[in-house]
Amino acid sequence: MKNLLFLGVIFLSLTSIAQKQSQTIIIDSISKNIYMLTGQGGNIAIFKNEKGLFIIDDQFARLSNQILSSLKTISDQPVTTVINTHFHGDHTGGNENMANNGATIFAQKNVRSRMKKQQQQKGNIIPSSLPVITFDEGLQLYFKNENINAFHVHHAHTDGDALIYFANGNVLHMGDTYFNGRYPYIDIKSGGSIKGYIKAIEKALLIANEDTKIIPGHGKLSTKKELRTFLQMLKEITNSIQKEIELGNTKEAIIKNTSLTSNYDTKGYGDGFISSEQILKTIYTSLTKKEE
Repeated sequence: MKNLLFLGVIFLSLTSIAQKQSQTIIIDSISKNIYMLTGQGGNIAIFKNEKGLFIIDDQFARLSNQILSSLKTISDQPVTTVINTHFHGDHTGGNENMANNGATIFAQKNVRSRMKKQQQQKGNIIPSSLPVITFDEGLQLYFKNENINAFHVHHAHTDGDALIYFANGNVLHMGDTYFNGRYPYIDIKSGGSIKGYIKAIEKALLIANEDTKIIPGHGKLSTKKELRTFLQMLKEITNSIQKEIELGNTKEAIIKNTSLTSNYDTKGYGDGFISSEQILKTIYTSLTKKEE
């Protein structure tokens, strides 16, 4: 009996490990030759072109083999190009594996700087994981049937965010400047700010039209109408917090004031990674942070 119990524990442990190593990967066609991949981490955009596969972000390193295998359902061609929307690991973790399989990594210049700094702090710089082509304000890439534009948006989710727009396919990947249906994570310590975040969304709304397919960093495929609602939510909460600050209310009182987010809490915005209390704290911190 003890042996059976022991074997049962081993089986459950191995099953748990296998589940952690495996992740459901879903690929949806959203425009001609353009797809959206969801798994664990930031949403990935895929563009099938005459040179191979062009992807935006690559999630975690441990998922690379699964992702590459799933991409075979689209094309037998390799991943030739990766653009990172920002530096966080759930969007760049697969860089090294993609580069080792022949991909060239692109990103806004601050992405490379922050990734390199993180690796230096850990005492292990991995050159193949770093973007090898960087840009400052923008980048244009031209393919046979598609023009791709990358736009740097300043101090939004981080200080290195990029919006990526497929002009012919009319698809916009926003990275983590958009969390569809939930409160966003704004990385203030890495150059993010609520004012910059709002400006990034306003920039996206200028790029998009009513037919644009919008890929958020997290959440379901979206539309311009839904993005407007997201912007309205952020502006309303930000304006309410600003008024509370001007009235002289303390940080603690503002963070605990659930009435400031109640209109959106009931719609599930606080059910994601960031709670209502956390978004209040983030916006308060950003609004009161001294300019550097």
